[in-house]
Amino acid sequence: MTPTDAAPLHDSPAADSPGDRLAALTAQPPYWTAHAMQEQGSRFFQHLGAALAAADLANRRLIFQTWPGECWDFYQRGLALQQTAEDA
Repeated sequence: MTPTDAAPLHDSPAADSPGDRLAALTAQPPYWTAHAMQEQGSRFFQHLGAALAAADLANRRLIFQTWPGECWDFYQRGLALQQTAEDA
């Protein structure tokens, strides 16, 4: 998936509960979250970002459930990267 294939940028949901966050994470294509992991993460998260980019929905959900806080952080970073790319 390329940046132009990604869903349009939206305001990040309030995501008060882990279920809300999981729903937000799984509703969007993983491109920008994976990109943020690969660009800004430690070696572990760089590899996890590559796995996320290649994963099917069931495995993406497993990644999101296993590292919910970290995935939410990279999701938000990905939204910022997407906005920067769209503004360029």
